[in-house]
Amino acid sequence: MASVTGIPDQNSNTLLGHGEEEPLLGRPGDASQQDGKALYHNLWIGTGVVAQAGIWILVGIVWAAIFSHDLILFSAHPLLNSAGLLLVTQAILILQPTHTATQKRHGTYTHFGLNGLGLSALIAGLVIIELNKFGHNGTHFESPHAILGLITYIFFLLQSLVGFTQYFIPQLYGSVDSAKKMYKYHRVSGYVILTLGLVTIAAATQTDYNKDVLGIKLWAVIVAAVLVLAGVLPRIKKVKLGL
Repeated sequence: MASVTGIPDQNSNTLLGHGEEEPLLGRPGDASQQDGKALYHNLWIGTGVVAQAGIWILVGIVWAAIFSHDLILFSAHPLLNSAGLLLVTQAILILQPTHTATQKRHGTYTHFGLNGLGLSALIAGLVIIELNKFGHNGTHFESPHAILGLITYIFFLLQSLVGFTQYFIPQLYGSVDSAKKMYKYHRVSGYVILTLGLVTIAAATQTDYNKDVLGIKLWAVIVAAVLVLAGVLPRIKKVKLGL
């Protein structure tokens, strides 16, 4: 919609997800939820489809390798961790395109639910690998994959805790406004942690068990991870990062 001066109306652009809401890359509105569209459309609009391809390929690689061998207690560890990262990726994708108050509220609830499921899967994966280590008197948190994994688990837990309290218990930060001022840091850290999770899976390809048994290729994981980031990062909205 244009004004009588011929200049595009800023309010109408904002409603369409344009203007200050435009993503860092791509055309304005490419990654904005349109009014009347169901929330689940956010999972693939814009470059979201690229992220979906990447994360499903990654999960497919891991699950195919696991189920092509005899299942043991350890098998649940990569299955749960890859499923957890899949759910966390969906949580990011579904919230990114929201821009109206109603969309943000519904998106946040769904984001919280998906993250909760993802974190539960990740924690279960941690419990499984520790039970497996204790059962075989194995070493704990010694390989680069194990160290990265522990750091990632901790960051995921802290990220979820901070995100939950910021939105549902803002009084812990002094006021609602004070909590909202921290949203941009929560968003940035979320993208960093997602990247860390992908790096951790890549590091898993260098473990002895993968080299001797599973045979997952590092290059395949890297390609899938690049696709995930290539789909997620361009949908970042500058205004949500305070830029």
